[in-house]
Amino acid sequence: MDSPTPAGNSSTTRIVARSSMMDWIRACGLAGVRIDKEELRGRLLMPQHLRLAMLDSIRKQDVDGGDHHFRSRSSDGVPIPESPMVVFINSRSGGRNGPVLKERLQQLISEEQVFDLFDVKPHEFVRYGLACLEKWANNGDICAKETRQNIRVVVAGGDGTVGWVLGCLGELHQKGRDPVPPVAVIPLGTGNDLSRSFGWGGSFPFAWRSAIKKTLHQATTGPICRLDSWHLVVQVPGGEVSDPPHSLKATEECHLDQTLEIQGNIPDKVNCYEGVFYNYFSIGMDAQVAYGFHHLRNEKPYLAQGPISNKIIYSSYTCTQGWFLTPCISDPSLRGLKNILRIHIKRARCSEWEQIPVPKSVRAIVALNLHNYGSGRNPWGKLKPDYLEKRGFVEAHADDGLLEIFGLKQGWHASFVMVELITAKHIAQASSIRLEIRGGEWKDVFMQMDGEPWKQPMSQEHSTFVEIKRVPYQSLMISRE
Repeated sequence: MDSPTPAGNSSTTRIVARSSMMDWIRACGLAGVRIDKEELRGRLLMPQHLRLAMLDSIRKQDVDGGDHHFRSRSSDGVPIPESPMVVFINSRSGGRNGPVLKERLQQLISEEQVFDLFDVKPHEFVRYGLACLEKWANNGDICAKETRQNIRVVVAGGDGTVGWVLGCLGELHQKGRDPVPPVAVIPLGTGNDLSRSFGWGGSFPFAWRSAIKKTLHQATTGPICRLDSWHLVVQVPGGEVSDPPHSLKATEECHLDQTLEIQGNIPDKVNCYEGVFYNYFSIGMDAQVAYGFHHLRNEKPYLAQGPISNKIIYSSYTCTQGWFLTPCISDPSLRGLKNILRIHIKRARCSEWEQIPVPKSVRAIVALNLHNYGSGRNPWGKLKPDYLEKRGFVEAHADDGLLEIFGLKQGWHASFVMVELITAKHIAQASSIRLEIRGGEWKDVFMQMDGEPWKQPMSQEHSTFVEIKRVPYQSLMISRE
């Protein structure tokens, strides 16, 4: 087995899994740091005319919608906040604490700077709210200019919510609207692997009322790290993706890499989808279990009231899907992915595609960007330098432009990996990946990215292609010191 012995020193850009208990202790303010509420609010609070102008622009979906707030008053002499901040909160996350947490955040900052994602979408904030600040900054308003320059974002929600906000902020990169605000996290989801990776913990502490001030303070002082994101394209012959997740959007054209020749006949009609992920993409049994759990939770939401109940239900659902009983069941969908899958990759600093073998026993394949997967586990492991050299691997980082590809076998193997008794089946490290999937006896294959699963119909005559490449710009994350 691959050794989990750690190698090298830590850094601010390295992905570090932290103990939830220690996170609770730190977040509860037991480290002896007392934060004055009014002093904190003074550093975060934007001047009233800026807050109201941004909010009106967002509500009217018009960059000019808040102009009257600037015309009616001068910003001369108005104190400029040291660390202006906006918060996006998924008020339906975090069990019963979501709405109360929203109210507490509004008290600590202001109602206009705390956005409920069911009322204000992050792309609306980017296209209208920030654009309003940029317009008046260009018009010579010093307060608007400094606020736009220094603004930071906090996301209170799960990994999917964080990814949604990061994706919308990516529009700023594409349009050259620098600087891009960095993002901190208040973890309210189930796995919270993005949150764990940058030191914000796997769950919000029990004593969250006293912890929220410290969290906001740390979001203003924490160092900024870089995070790779990955663009995924799915080309489906003829059919459509069944119930695509929020992160996967239909598009008119597929832009697959033309340097890798497609074998076989190309169908007359294809459907294309694209999306972005930050933590992982997977195909196989783990995605099938996630798909079943996702639909069960939607059909019976009263069963999933918080992270602990979610994990219990998820574990129970895993046992019913046949992953543990694969050798005893003849269902083709439980066989190894080798029967339906071909993988090509580009290695680091290499422009040529290379086909790599799919291990016979593997029933799930994961392409991982962070060290955290499945609620803080590290299935890739902390590998010894001699093993890295032998396999041609490098030490994994969130900003190294590489995905770690590994396999999970039967449920028992996955269970031992998840409790970190062993590492997963190492397959490769890659800067680009192309998967070619052909049906045979299989009718569907399951996929997921960052916890959002979907069922992919398969054709016996034509291949489905999935291509993954790194987004050319990196997202900015605030690390908790």
